Amino acid sequence: MFPWSQKIARSVTFDSEIPDATLLAVIEEELEKQPHKTFSDLCKEALWQFLRVPESVRPSQKVGQSEQTEQLLTDLKRQLTSVEQRFFAEESRRLEEMELKLNQLSQQMSQLSNQLLQLSYSQPPTLVAPEPEELDPPTPPVEVDPVIARLGAFLDDF
Repeated sequence: MFPWSQKIARSVTFDSEIPDATLLAVIEEELEKQPHKTFSDLCKEALWQFLRVPESVRPSQKVGQSEQTEQLLTDLKRQLTSVEQRFFAEESRRLEEMELKLNQLSQQMSQLSNQLLQLSYSQPPTLVAPEPEELDPPTPPVEVDPVIARLGAFLDDF
């Protein structure tokens, strides 16, 4: 068997002193923030950084982590679907309310139209004829010559 195929376990001991207790509390917080990681993952990351190992040499993402990523994507898709469903339900409700209000307005318009028709049939139309003076502008008085008036009478007969 190859020596690198065997897992090697190392233990870390935390004392009850303040520095160790503080470090342990920070580790627990970080594990809560990143539930897909283990204590071993955090230790390895810290060692890679502490020892300044270049990114190109570091191992790629583990299979377990890619499964966690897929799980996160599935959760996000589920949440997005839930948001979409709530959005469309709300928009559907608003659309139904608008249709109801439009129907009510249509009924009110119909009632008003009927009332106007009833009023127009119950009262005969009254037309007010304008006085002739209002139609024709006032003409200035014209002085009539008596000779022209007699000749005008002959012209009318002719």
